[in-house]
Amino acid sequence: MENDSASKPRSGGGGGGGGSTSSVQGGGMTVDECQNMIQRSLRTPTVKFLKEQLEKSGCSIASNFIKATNCTGATAGGYLKGQGIIVCSNHLQIQDEVTQVVIHELIHAYDECRGANLNWSNCAHHACSEIRAGHLSGDCHFKRELLRGFMKMRGHEQDCVRRRVMKSVTANPYCSEEASKDAMEAVWDICYNDTKPFDRAP
Repeated sequence: MENDSASKPRSGGGGGGGGSTSSVQGGGMTVDECQNMIQRSLRTPTVKFLKEQLEKSGCSIASNFIKATNCTGATAGGYLKGQGIIVCSNHLQIQDEVTQVVIHELIHAYDECRGANLNWSNCAHHACSEIRAGHLSGDCHFKRELLRGFMKMRGHEQDCVRRRVMKSVTANPYCSEEASKDAMEAVWDICYNDTKPFDRAP
């Protein structure tokens, strides 16, 4: 899931009912505005590619697979097993943020599709998918890190991925901070270097 406005546990949700015309406090957008941005994100090359790869792997995406909602907690979005992707309209402000959440969560959906034994309550499984989503989605691109106030020049991308993985996995009720850190370190090399369905990290 996506955090920094980032992700929370896969089995949980952040979803609220969310009326489409409700006013949003704190700089977010309405559900309708967010849903329109989701539709625009579906036309971007990376999102189109990920959708195609999901379908090639036998996991088709229905038109309501990605939906905008108002969320509680500091969550920008999430992938919910068997339900699809939620994008938290009240925590996002611009198209780029919505597209990033969609890409990040589609990588989780792809991992779920290709990993028949994927278990989100297993800290190592969760950490692996978060490592991949953080690395492959562009979440940790240098310009995004600068906007978040992280100024490190060398090694910023891996530091960012590690930070975001820890935020997400420690939010999993099955994973303590120590278990999350141990899981992340145990799977780091194999998962960071696993760039499927991309040939290399975009």
